[in-house]
Amino acid sequence: MTTAPTPTARPPAAVRHKGLIAVASGKGGVGKTWLAITLAHALARSGRRTLLFDGDLGLANVDIQLGLMPTHDLSAVIGGRLSLGDALTAYGNGGFDIIAGRSGCGRLANIPQTRLQSLADNLAGLANAYDHVILDLGAGIERTVRYLTDVVGTCIVVTTDDPTALTDAYAFIKVTHDAQAPRDIRIIVNMATSLREGERTYAALLKACEGFLKISPRLLGVVRRDPKVRESIRHQTPTLTRFPQSEAGEDVEKIAARLFPALTAVRG
Repeated sequence: MTTAPTPTARPPAAVRHKGLIAVASGKGGVGKTWLAITLAHALARSGRRTLLFDGDLGLANVDIQLGLMPTHDLSAVIGGRLSLGDALTAYGNGGFDIIAGRSGCGRLANIPQTRLQSLADNLAGLANAYDHVILDLGAGIERTVRYLTDVVGTCIVVTTDDPTALTDAYAFIKVTHDAQAPRDIRIIVNMATSLREGERTYAALLKACEGFLKISPRLLGVVRRDPKVRESIRHQTPTLTRFPQSEAGEDVEKIAARLFPALTAVRG
């Protein structure tokens, strides 16, 4: 397992921003990007000013899932040609803003620590203009994922009932906990056959966290398996737009509603 960064490699506490919400996972294939998009859309539909940041550096796909061709992306920001604010793309169909990444760009995934620090500082500053900033992080526990996780106020870990997904979700939580940031970790079980089965999956992950890490990350919600999700992704349209009454969409809207009191408590 990749070891946690040393204290000197972590950003200073002043960089951390309570309005930043990371959506992470231990492995790919758990629907993390779809969930980040749908959560941002649900928050925007409720009247919240929302920004979706594609933090999967080098393997970005938020713009692909939404069928967008943004004029600017993170490569121009990291290259020093644009400020982070200038890279914003307004997604009118969803009512939220996006900062797109650049898929297949190896230099984004391997940017030096000083550039990561600058990116985190600028993102924290930009967050002041929004109610919520959702960071869609890359899968796994690579250096860039750990670093960006360390500057957020809340980290949502997405998993499924797949044994490897659960194992990798636990590994991500362990590394994040060992780094002592963030303290507010929430769990979402995605693609569950039912709400009860999703709760059982969460219980298995919770047992491991309590037994070995002595922490109890809370369940933020369960999202049921829904064929309409695949259909909306195939048509590059948000699920809440194409199928507003879908089970998965309704589950994410409930999760968005739960975030309001949760984030108020974190800010307090």
